[in-house]
Amino acid sequence: MELHWNPLKITCEVFCRHVIRSWRKWRTSRKKNRVPIVGPMVGRFLHQLARFVDAKRVFEMGSAIGYSTIWFARALKPGGKVYYSDGNPENASRAKDYIKRAGVSDRIEILVGNALDLIDQVQGEFDIVFNDVDKHDYPAVYRKAANRVRIGGLFVSDNVLWSGRVADSSVKDGHTEGIRSFNKLLYSDDRYYSTIMPIRDGVAVGLRVR
Repeated sequence: MELHWNPLKITCEVFCRHVIRSWRKWRTSRKKNRVPIVGPMVGRFLHQLARFVDAKRVFEMGSAIGYSTIWFARALKPGGKVYYSDGNPENASRAKDYIKRAGVSDRIEILVGNALDLIDQVQGEFDIVFNDVDKHDYPAVYRKAANRVRIGGLFVSDNVLWSGRVADSSVKDGHTEGIRSFNKLLYSDDRYYSTIMPIRDGVAVGLRVR
């Protein structure tokens, strides 16, 4: 008898069963409202990164409906906190519901507004800063957040390959140029040892070394 093992399917099924029991409702809402999420493969990767560094404080810049927020929250050490941030109050309201269903409300603080401003309202360093804001703002995120990660912590950014457009010199829209600039800034910063992981749309992981 031949067995077929699909790790991505298993990951999704485990996530659905133990984290969000209303997954179908969530997926329908995401598609209907055109709200992007990182997906189960990147979600699992983010969870793993948080456990690698024994994360206790995570700041998300651009949290949408809380999908990645929940992956992070379930990885935290006791007493840890994920700071959710999004500029859309409707996203935040939906995220609050999903977070409650996931049973991790005590580990998440919801902040509504511009993430570039909200991060200034939370003092101290973070074990992880996760960047997933509007892509033209990526350079501004670098300038605002790169110094907020502790030594030994991670600066993580989604969509850094941008469906390959970052490698196409003929593409010069604001979002693509923003990601290109961010990638150059992060890789030229000797405080970080950085790698782009070719997962989904590309995840940049910068380990702060000094």
